[in-house]
Amino acid sequence: MLRSLFRPLTDRRAERMLGATAVSVVLVIVAMIVFIAIEAWPSFQHNGLSWFGSGKDVDAELGAMVNAGADPSGDAYQLRAWPLLYATALTTVLAVGLGVFIAVLASIFIVELAPPRVRSIVVPVVRLLAAVPSVVYGLIGILVLVPFVNDHLINEGQRESVSYVITLNGPGLLVSVVLLTLMITPIMISIVVDALTAVPRGWREGALALGVTRWRAVMSVSVRAIRPAIVAAAVLASARALGEAIMLSMVSGSKGFSPQPWDGLIFLFEPLRPLAATIAEQSEGIAAPALKSSIYAMALVLLVSSLFLSIGGSLIKRRLRLGTAR
Repeated sequence: MLRSLFRPLTDRRAERMLGATAVSVVLVIVAMIVFIAIEAWPSFQHNGLSWFGSGKDVDAELGAMVNAGADPSGDAYQLRAWPLLYATALTTVLAVGLGVFIAVLASIFIVELAPPRVRSIVVPVVRLLAAVPSVVYGLIGILVLVPFVNDHLINEGQRESVSYVITLNGPGLLVSVVLLTLMITPIMISIVVDALTAVPRGWREGALALGVTRWRAVMSVSVRAIRPAIVAAAVLASARALGEAIMLSMVSGSKGFSPQPWDGLIFLFEPLRPLAATIAEQSEGIAAPALKSSIYAMALVLLVSSLFLSIGGSLIKRRLRLGTAR
């Protein structure tokens, strides 16, 4: 019996085992999506497309769901989730956009310009930063960034100008985007560095032999060649940013509010709360059926968003590869 277990696998047997494993993973994911969709259906059923709209106080609506009891009426499911959707998209887009810019420049420095000794130190440190728990970033935000923003960047005139709507006391969009960028940038740097390292050195040397500058050779040859890797890094970072809950719950201000760019500089200090942070904060009231269904609806939106991100990233990478091949 033991001999049969430790006997070398034949190609056919290994193929079947790996195929069964892959199918099992897919079935688990499909089952999870189906389960979440079934649990989320009452929320979408009672709201329709207005679930994605605005016009109500989302915090008050979530509070009413908790107080609706175990047998809620249809009105108890009312939710206008636009402020949460907007906050999720805003923090993710700003953080990923800033992170891609920093990651590409940092990767060029590490691969092309940094001395070997510096590179041997920076690369492990970057990979270590990618593994730091999000709660650590949240603590840094609460203890360092939020007090700094509150004491040095927000003045009394700004506080008074919006005091009838919200309170500006440090937590908000600026701190959220800064910390989210710090969280996702190391992931992108690791991927882009590996991709740049894999570019044949002869390609860059050929460009230099034609008389172009080193910077132009890197940008026109190396960076152009790794565009699919940059897209993959952005998609992976976006998925993590979409699902980040603990850190954003700590530093975002935890208010269902939509910061408006036309508010000027105050826009950066206004509080908000993304979907993932809302799920984490409202999970204590999940015993209430209306709130439970709404939480599952938020989770389904995040799942579908990640799915579209993955599909869109794959299509973009395919087109970039075809363009590079030509």
